[in-house]
Amino acid sequence: MDVEGFARLRSAEGRGLLEALAEYRVADELAWATRLRREHAPELVAAALTQARLRQRARAKFGDDAARMFFTPNGVEQSTRAEVAAHRAARIADTGVTRAADLCCGIGGDALALARAGVRVVAVDIDPLTCAVARANADALGLAELVEVRCADVTGVELDGFDAAFLDPARRTARGRVFDPEAYSPPLSFLDELAARVPYGAAKVAPGIPHEVVPDGMAAEWVSYGGDVKEAVLWWGRGLADGLGRLRATLLPGGASLAADAARQAPDGPVGRYLYEPDGAVIRAHLVAEVAEEVGGTLVDPTIAYITADKLVSTPFATAYELTDVMPFNLKRLKALVRERGIGNLTVKKRGSAVEPEEVRKRVKPSGPGSATVFLTRVAGAPTMLVGQPAARDGLTQPAARYGRTQPAAPHDQTQPAAPHDQT
Repeated sequence: MDVEGFARLRSAEGRGLLEALAEYRVADELAWATRLRREHAPELVAAALTQARLRQRARAKFGDDAARMFFTPNGVEQSTRAEVAAHRAARIADTGVTRAADLCCGIGGDALALARAGVRVVAVDIDPLTCAVARANADALGLAELVEVRCADVTGVELDGFDAAFLDPARRTARGRVFDPEAYSPPLSFLDELAARVPYGAAKVAPGIPHEVVPDGMAAEWVSYGGDVKEAVLWWGRGLADGLGRLRATLLPGGASLAADAARQAPDGPVGRYLYEPDGAVIRAHLVAEVAEEVGGTLVDPTIAYITADKLVSTPFATAYELTDVMPFNLKRLKALVRERGIGNLTVKKRGSAVEPEEVRKRVKPSGPGSATVFLTRVAGAPTMLVGQPAARDGLTQPAARYGRTQPAAPHDQTQPAAPHDQT
């Protein structure tokens, strides 16, 4: 769809089609298309059906707003989840910012979040269709007075008079996802220029960004939603990058946040009664040592981001499991254990193991009314299986039954040199 086609979609006829498609279901698309083409141009019907599909996909990110918004396929794929954008916008607004530039604005999700936080926004993108969609979204949500959309190259935008800037550089090309920050468009190095021109700001980057490329003077925040890591953000400016910890993990929707000025290596020790699996944002931010300290635990291996302890401590930053078995890696032995206990619901997790969970399930063939979680990992360097269940918390989960525990094949070596936490 081009800009002209999008304009037709926003006409009275197009709006009528979209209203008619409010109850659209993919399974009924052929029937919808056949009926609507009797009274409307095929091109307009096709555009409306595409928009109906995109709105359904976008509900996961934008909730009820999606029914009023407009999207492009790339816009749905690359836009920020509304709750994540709102978290970021609130941090910017809390500094007292009143006017911000949203650079590489896409369909306008972040501009809308900033406007809802009370900030006037100039949203900039180089693609004419994307700009048209961003304008339509600001209008659809009643935010047009706070959001101005400009079609331009973000590297040439005049920024005098702006308090803040938000940059969401393109991280995809025709070949697929880009991993080198200097291959972003604009590249990561553009941030130094941006920070020199605007006192406050943030840039959205890939969660896998190496810590060593974070520009000096900036803070990095990793954000998860419902346990899934959604993005990393680089911050600059008073109150955003200073005094809050250079490394930060934030867990949404609850908003729990953990920070430190530098990464530390947690001590390792023998496997205890409980296993803690840190949230992905905590692991990406290299803040596992802070969680280990909070729960009074140690790592099962100096290179693995699993924490073990003998006490159950409630923390938002990790999921706790009560272990029933600690065994050397042996799928035949696991199969026998699963069969003996009638485990049909077997969750397989791994960290530091080359074995794929699908292969484990295929070979173990779980069957029965019971449930368990098995962790394929390393303990003191030895391939190990840790079996357990989610630990009781607030009375919602029953404690796991206690079974005989078999120690790993290799003894724990306290003298083994520390290494970065395994992020696989």
